[in-house]
Amino acid sequence: MRLMRKFFRFLSLDLWGRLPGSWQRSLSRIYAQLYSKSYSRHFIGPYCKINYPDPEYLTQFKPASGASSYTSFQDFFTRVYKEPIRIDSDAIWPCEGLLCEHGRVSETSLVSVKGQKRHLRTIFGDRGNAIPKDYYFSNVFLHNNNYHRIHSPVKGSVTRIEHIPGDLVILRPWIYKSDPSLPALRNERYNVDIRSESGAEWFLSIVGGPAVGSIVLSEGMKVGSFVQIGEELAKFLLGSTCCIASPKPVDSSLLGKQVFVGQPIG
Repeated sequence: MRLMRKFFRFLSLDLWGRLPGSWQRSLSRIYAQLYSKSYSRHFIGPYCKINYPDPEYLTQFKPASGASSYTSFQDFFTRVYKEPIRIDSDAIWPCEGLLCEHGRVSETSLVSVKGQKRHLRTIFGDRGNAIPKDYYFSNVFLHNNNYHRIHSPVKGSVTRIEHIPGDLVILRPWIYKSDPSLPALRNERYNVDIRSESGAEWFLSIVGGPAVGSIVLSEGMKVGSFVQIGEELAKFLLGSTCCIASPKPVDSSLLGKQVFVGQPIG
């Protein structure tokens, strides 16, 4: 496993990672377009048999296209809930995926990126240094079999939307065992800040990866928009990660486990 991890890290950072970011995005868009073709719907059945041991999981979703059945793999990948997300908290996980890193912002270690040491605050762009020291950092990796839409963790107003072009290196956290957030420091991302009704700031970084044709913000999403808790903010067209800086701590027992949209974050 260690040798395999080193091999994939070499592929991601030393080969693919050395390509110009514009090349990575162009190649990824071409790759992603294949999954939008109608023939790609034939991949869905075999894919589900391999990736979803619990058949009940998929019954809660419907095609993003609004059709009676999935028209392409992309239609399946960007599926939507049939019913509104059930919410019983004032702060929730904004996405579904593997919680691969968590800790106080003040205690997170520096990560080496292209020979330079960077703090995880760098992920959040030009407002990274504004994140309070007593906030908590979380990194949720969305595997290909996860639900790929990002929702608002709280009720409040959007105070910033920042796009960072960046690269598109491989996201898999098991490749970067000692520094799973390294790709988020390099990759293309949208940083979205939300001020809750209590006045607390929440910082989200929606991070793309290889084969992500684009990160699509929800229609009408802009600075000044008021969002309800659980309201959709964005979606991914294949692969992704979401980083969060929040005032609420996370149950440490969730580290290395799946979290789900609507589940209380505290």
